[in-house]
Amino acid sequence: MKGIEIPAQMLVVYLLLHLRFIGLMYGSPLFSAAMFPTPVRYLFVVLLTAAALGVVKPQEIPLLYFENAVSLVILGVRELLVGIALGFLASLPLTAVQVAGEQTGTVIGFSMAQVMDPMTQTQTSILGQLNLLMTMWFYFHWNGHLLMIQAVIESLKLVPMGQLSPFPAGDIGAGAWLQGLFTLSLRMVLPFYCALVLSDIGLGFLARTVPQMNIFVVGLPVKVMLGFMVYAVVLPLMVDLVFAHFERWIEFALGELLLWRPAS
Repeated sequence: MKGIEIPAQMLVVYLLLHLRFIGLMYGSPLFSAAMFPTPVRYLFVVLLTAAALGVVKPQEIPLLYFENAVSLVILGVRELLVGIALGFLASLPLTAVQVAGEQTGTVIGFSMAQVMDPMTQTQTSILGQLNLLMTMWFYFHWNGHLLMIQAVIESLKLVPMGQLSPFPAGDIGAGAWLQGLFTLSLRMVLPFYCALVLSDIGLGFLARTVPQMNIFVVGLPVKVMLGFMVYAVVLPLMVDLVFAHFERWIEFALGELLLWRPAS
């Protein structure tokens, strides 16, 4: 029985699209969690590539690229970088929530209690891990993973494959990304700073009026209790804040991918 012959051009298109999905999978914290086995993630990428293959036309890649191995490597590096940039830039709300949890733990006094994060395999604070897990649950609940996959499909229309431009033509918005990260995390942490500054002022008056009291022993449980009370109030607002930003940063990432598009 004769085997099925797959055209070389179609195979290269599949591999290039596969590399773009791999970049998304390993560039976004939503999919790159170490708690998911690597074979499972790779199989998921294979299935996504097969499902999205109908969007790309093999005629988009010139035939002359198939005659040179260097050009194929450049095309592959380009698709991998495009996927990584899309996953990294669009995942700013998740990163901001984790940074806000780290800062909140430092303010409350939980910075000494470091635990192993099963998602990143690094030491992190308890509140940072709690914030990230909570946000990821809501992210999946809002179909954020589907929006990320849809963003890859949209990127195929905005930045077609088959261009020998492995690197962006300018800044991919790193300054705006860092500004957004600082602003969003600060908006989440600001209520804790305000509440604990007021508690420090009250403890200062208490230390002056009752000098016999060990203010350091009293202050730690007071700050922890006040921090959890503020956390219970701020948590719904934090969820709404992330919901208002995650679509915006997906659009921001798609806009920055236009730097890989050659000028007409």
